Amino acid sequence: MTQTSMEPSGVTGDVLRRPTGSPRRVPVAAWTKWAVRAGIALIYLFMLSPLIFVVWLSFFKDAIITFPPSGYTVSWYVNAWRNAAFANGFLLSLQLAACAAIGGVILGVAASLALARYRFPGRRTLGNVLLLPLVVPGIVAGIATYLFYLRAENALDMDIVGTFGGLVIAHICLTIPWTMRLVGASLAQIDGTIEEAARNLGAGPWRTLWRVTLPMLRPAIVAAVLFSFIVSFENLELTLPLVGPGKTTLPIAIMQYLEFNLDPTIAAVSAAQIVLLGIVMLITDRFVKLSQVI
Repeated sequence: MTQTSMEPSGVTGDVLRRPTGSPRRVPVAAWTKWAVRAGIALIYLFMLSPLIFVVWLSFFKDAIITFPPSGYTVSWYVNAWRNAAFANGFLLSLQLAACAAIGGVILGVAASLALARYRFPGRRTLGNVLLLPLVVPGIVAGIATYLFYLRAENALDMDIVGTFGGLVIAHICLTIPWTMRLVGASLAQIDGTIEEAARNLGAGPWRTLWRVTLPMLRPAIVAAVLFSFIVSFENLELTLPLVGPGKTTLPIAIMQYLEFNLDPTIAAVSAAQIVLLGIVMLITDRFVKLSQVI
């Protein structure tokens, strides 16, 4: 008695027996991995080269920049330290950045929570208006703020332009969108059922905010404070039309120095800023991992 084949006509047994395991991975050549690593290293070098060059330039011995330098010295750092305009500008920028960071983060967190948790007329328009400082050129924003302050001075019969309070208000408006971007992204990742569970267990809105929501937003808030501080500290365009006598920030003091001098003193000041801000970022990252929110 002959056996009848159960295979379909025109189909071989090899085709029917398909592999059940995971598909084989094509091995990547070693030179490909090294090429990718070299490309990444070149990108980092390209990004860091301006900072490296500024730090290197700050140690040049010659007042007129020449290559190669005739020698190296730290006298430009001493010159920057003895310059009263730089010292006063640094202190003012430090105070201004601290006030702007605190005020901007408080208002930015409140705005982010309102836009993410509530639905109300004009919600989208309000969000777009608060994010305008990210897209409007700084010098345009500075001139517009200056003209607005002039009208406000006439209406209120008080000085605003050239005052510390006027600078703080302008810089708070500058830092709000940075907070909204960072906090808003973190809010989108938070599971709303956690807040709902807290309310179901008897926690009121404020207790839920302080004990549940804000602790989950802590990395984003710390990052927002850091970035707001840096943005305010380094700002030139918005600040330039708003300063007055005795109210010169460090970026403006650097610009005024460059009008009459061209030596590595500015490189020394810039290198000191790079080191200071780098230390602040490293300390911040030590306690709150910035990579979680950036």
